[in-house]
Amino acid sequence: MGDALTVEEQARVCALAVTLDRDLHEVVTRHQNLFAARPFDAALISGIAMSVAFTAPEYAGDQLRLTARTVLWVFAADWQFDHLAQTDDEVRALVASCLSAANGDPCVDGGHPLALLLAEIRNELVSAPAFAAMGSMWRDEVGRMVAAMGQEWSWKSAHQASPAVRTALTLDQYLANADNAAVVLVSVTHWTQLGEQDCLDHVDDLLAASREVQRAIRLINDLGTSKRDLQWGDLNALMLVSRAEVTARLNAVIQRCRDLIEPLEKTCPRQAAFLRRQISFTAGFYQVSDFWGSL
Repeated sequence: MGDALTVEEQARVCALAVTLDRDLHEVVTRHQNLFAARPFDAALISGIAMSVAFTAPEYAGDQLRLTARTVLWVFAADWQFDHLAQTDDEVRALVASCLSAANGDPCVDGGHPLALLLAEIRNELVSAPAFAAMGSMWRDEVGRMVAAMGQEWSWKSAHQASPAVRTALTLDQYLANADNAAVVLVSVTHWTQLGEQDCLDHVDDLLAASREVQRAIRLINDLGTSKRDLQWGDLNALMLVSRAEVTARLNAVIQRCRDLIEPLEKTCPRQAAFLRRQISFTAGFYQVSDFWGSL
């Protein structure tokens, strides 16, 4: 399926999103302690379902369920790190809990709610035949994501103590921490669940391209959510440099994405399309709305 969809194809993708939406609401019901805050409204859940359905429309709902659940978990992690954690010890505990769950370790004393949901995702993903080959990569991406969220928390905490700290942060440093967007983690979950041979054969090239896509999405997100980030006290590239500089860097990153994705269109076309659509969906979505609800 190409990127230019007929009305009938768009309707099928919307129906796929509905399927994923219902599954995500079931997850939210079972993990209410993670999703009780006001910003986790019904529209956020629907937005997640749509993002997955429109970036991988050629698959069935059961093939995309873990991908969508992983995106939902990323939002839960973002909330825990950015808005609930108050101390270094709390951040370190979050990181340790998530790493333990990613490793398949038993949860001690019930475990942190964030780790429990991650363990649930892992316990299902481990049954995928490709997990034997992809499991270590998946665990690494969980580690990279929570480490990046911890780093951003440290930057924000230091800025609250001394505003000059944020001023000293460069755009290069900020983008080097783009794993907090978790785009690569979501992609690796998707590839592991699907287990397509052409994907597994070229996973290193896909990973390199996904890392660049992640940087593009980090900047697209920042351009679209600067007002909300300012209100919520979150970091944003526009707090570091001008909009013109962010836009120029985004254009350069997107060109790099195209260069990396182009050869993949011949070797693993479905996943090349998946990476392209991640950028396109994010760019289109943030022209109109935001995933998060109101505080």
